[in-house]
Amino acid sequence: MRRIRGLLADTRPLAIPEYRRLFVGQAVTVVGAQLTVVAVPAQIYGMTGSSAYVGLTGVFGLVPLLVFGLWGGSIADHFDRRRVLTITTWGLILSSAALWVQAALGSTNVWLLLSIYALQQAFFAINQPTRGAAIARIVPAPLRPAASSLGMTVFMAGAIAGPLIGGALIPLIGYAWLYLLDTITLFATLWAVVGLPTMPIEREADAPPSSPGLRSVWDGLVYLRGHPVLLMSFVLDGVAMTFGMPRALVPEMAHVDFGGPSEGGFAFAVLFAAMPLGAFLGGVFSGWVSRVEHHGLAVSGSIVVWGLSMVGMGAAVMAAGGSLGAMLWVAAFFFALGGAADVISAAFRTAMMQSAATDAMRGRIQGVFLVVVAGGPRVADVLHGAASPTLGAGLTTAVGGGLVVVLTVLLSRPGTPFVRYRAPLA
Repeated sequence: MRRIRGLLADTRPLAIPEYRRLFVGQAVTVVGAQLTVVAVPAQIYGMTGSSAYVGLTGVFGLVPLLVFGLWGGSIADHFDRRRVLTITTWGLILSSAALWVQAALGSTNVWLLLSIYALQQAFFAINQPTRGAAIARIVPAPLRPAASSLGMTVFMAGAIAGPLIGGALIPLIGYAWLYLLDTITLFATLWAVVGLPTMPIEREADAPPSSPGLRSVWDGLVYLRGHPVLLMSFVLDGVAMTFGMPRALVPEMAHVDFGGPSEGGFAFAVLFAAMPLGAFLGGVFSGWVSRVEHHGLAVSGSIVVWGLSMVGMGAAVMAAGGSLGAMLWVAAFFFALGGAADVISAAFRTAMMQSAATDAMRGRIQGVFLVVVAGGPRVADVLHGAASPTLGAGLTTAVGGGLVVVLTVLLSRPGTPFVRYRAPLA
C-alpha cells in the first residue's frame, strides 16, 4: 500500500495555503475554460459553415499569445504579481462575459467573435507567466516539480471533460450558456488570486531601474542566452513539439488508416482523447517526480520516450490497413504514453525555470515558455500537414518521432550543463 501511495501524485504542495487557493481556483475554472475552447470554433462554423473561418481561430489565438506572452513576462517582472494576476483575471472575466453577450444577442458577426477571442487570449498570455512566477515564490524548490505536475493534471482533466461536456451541451443549451458558465467559474480564480500575499519583485541590490517595454523583453532573451540550462529546456521542448506532435494528422488517420467517416467517428474520438488521457494518468501517478534530483536528465529521458511513442504510434497506423481493428488501440496506447511522457517533461521543465531563473527574470522566462508551448504544436501542424500527402500519416508520425529521439540524444550529450543540472535543495 505504501508503494502504491508513493506512485500517486505528490500532494504536499497543497499543504501551502496560497498554492492550495490557486489549485482550487484552477480546478473550478479549467472546465469552464475548455467549454469556451469548444464553443468558439463551433459557433464560428455555425455562423459561416466554413472551416477556413474556423482556422482563423489559430491566427487570432496565436498572435496575442506570441506578443503578449513575451510582454506579459516583462510585466510580471516589474509589478506586484498579485496585482497583475488580479487585473488580468478581471480581463478574462470581462472578455468571457463579452462572448456570452454576443452569443445571447444572436450575433452573426464572425469578426466580432474573433476579436473578443483575441482579447481574451491576450489577457491569458499575461496571466500565465505571472502565475508561474508567483508559484515559484510560494512553493519551495523541492516541491516545484510536484506543484507543476498537479497543475498539469488538473489542466488535462479539463481538456478531457471540457470537450465532452461542451459537445454534449451545445445542441441542448447553445453557445451562450457555455460562455456564461466559463464567466462564472472564473470568479473562483479571482477568489484565489485576491487572497494571495503581495508579491513585489525581488531585485538585485545594484540592479538599475527599468520599465516593462521592448528593452525589458530583450533583456530577458539575453538573460536566457546566457543560461544554457534554461535555453536547452526550451530547445528540447521545441524539438519534441515541432517534429513529434501529429495532432494535425488525427483526422486523416481516423478516416484513411482506420476506415472511419470523414467527419469524425469512433476512431477519431479515440485518438483525439488518447493524449490528454495519458497526460492525466501520468500526472495522477507522478508521485516519484519529487524524488528525482537530476532534472535535466529526466527531461531528456521523457522527451526520448515521447519520440519513441510517436514512432510506435506511426508504426501502428501504418499496420492498420485501412480498417478499424486492434491497431487503433495500439496507436491510442502509444499516443497516451506520449502524453504521459509530455506531462512529466513539463513538470521538470517548469521546476527548472522556476528554480534556475532569478525572481526578477522569472516572468520573462515563463513568457518565453508560453510562446514555445503555443508555437511549437502549430508549427508541427504545418510540417506534418505538408509531409503527409507524400509519406502518409503513419510514416510522417514515425519519422517525426525518430527525429525527436535523434536530436534529443545529440543535444543531451553527457557532460553538458543541461544533463548535469540537479534540483536545488531549497
